[in-house]
Amino acid sequence: MGDSAPASTPAPAGVAGDGFALEQLGTFEEPWAAAFAPGTNVLFVTEKAGTLKFKDLASGRLGTVSGVPQVDYGGQGGLGDIAFLPSEASATIGRRTIYLSWAEAGPNDTRGAAVGRGTLMCAEADACRIEGMQVIWRQPKVTGRGHYSHRLAINPDGKYLFVASGERQKMDPAQDTSNNLGSIVRLNLDGTPAADNAFSGQPGKAQDIWSYGHRNVLGLAFDASGQLWDLEHGPAGGDEINLVRKGANYGWPIVSEGDHYDGKAIPRHATRPDFVAPAISWNPVIAPGDFIFYSGKMFPAWKGQAIIGGMKPTVLVRVAFDGEKAREVARYPMGRRIREVVEAPDGSILLLEDKAGARLWRMTPQ
Repeated sequence: MGDSAPASTPAPAGVAGDGFALEQLGTFEEPWAAAFAPGTNVLFVTEKAGTLKFKDLASGRLGTVSGVPQVDYGGQGGLGDIAFLPSEASATIGRRTIYLSWAEAGPNDTRGAAVGRGTLMCAEADACRIEGMQVIWRQPKVTGRGHYSHRLAINPDGKYLFVASGERQKMDPAQDTSNNLGSIVRLNLDGTPAADNAFSGQPGKAQDIWSYGHRNVLGLAFDASGQLWDLEHGPAGGDEINLVRKGANYGWPIVSEGDHYDGKAIPRHATRPDFVAPAISWNPVIAPGDFIFYSGKMFPAWKGQAIIGGMKPTVLVRVAFDGEKAREVARYPMGRRIREVVEAPDGSILLLEDKAGARLWRMTPQ
């Protein structure tokens, strides 16, 4: 991770009053996800090739975490998401539970997403290590290196771990509930299927499925009321946000608000009311990286809204919600692909660019 001097860059204003400034805090190599250890100012960042870094925003201290599992790096695969238990907010940074997701190699040129749990130990000033990392959940191993999804979200009361399981560019498995591809799964904190999932107790059904018919979920977040939402890549068009409900089928690949890359049409959700339609969709796409529900004080007009990082076009998108529907209220040109969005403890918003040499920015009101 680079240790470049902070630089302040004005960003263009959106609608009236929405001007903000960007301060550069450092650089990373192909970052994919980031999270603060609860109760601290320490931000942990995953890099796709298999490195886990951290930055203490209070002191500026930089460091690396050892004990990270070996990843299958290539295509869309590598080290993925990171999550901490909200119940450990009062724990010292020196010892706490950590969850990671990554692409894991299998036999005969196959691979699949895995999720592991371990103990994060940070006894040294500029280094941490993970002890006892064990795989607690896996996707089926298939060919290809796309659509792992493997986003993580722990529900607000800290009882369950939700994992986005992409359909690995295979499409049809998203409608096959005997496997967990193309699904969002709900697990106990030890990785076992939670009780009362969508198909609990049904023979031949994946016991971890919470919802299904998903394509490639790259955002998974709870709103202030405790509802779970996903942010999903469509095909050629049809990026979408969904309210995630137990047992709901979101229709992929039978319906979509986009079409296949070869131009072949896909029926829209309106033609099949038995599938759940998105709260909002985009065509042309925004190629989202991740999103948050903003809850801080620096941007009071944004509270409760989704802040989405876009990669194509290179924008930051702001979305407001009205019950189960959503609407885009602002779009800010960024001039850089935004892979990850994180709310800092002080209410500022952190943005991580995509790909090599990606910069970490702190966004504050101008």
